[in-house]
Amino acid sequence: MPVSTGANANINVRVDGNVKEQAQDVFAALGMDMTTAINIFLRQAIRKNGIPFELVTEPQKKLPKSSEEKQSMPPFTKYTCRQKG
Repeated sequence: MPVSTGANANINVRVDGNVKEQAQDVFAALGMDMTTAINIFLRQAIRKNGIPFELVTEPQKKLPKSSEEKQSMPPFTKYTCRQKG
């Protein structure tokens, strides 16, 4: 992989505050900050030429039929991440 000689660039990303705090705790336990973790992710994405882990959805047991059932559903689809081999 070629060594970068370009200037640093900033990326602004909006995330849920709780997600940010939990991620910072995980990264701190690994001895790194958010910037280092994001740089690792980006470099792995370049190396793998794609997302560096598998994205899969968990199948839903049944689809909601009524509007009441739809409103009680969580706002996001749950994803499970698996490291690519």
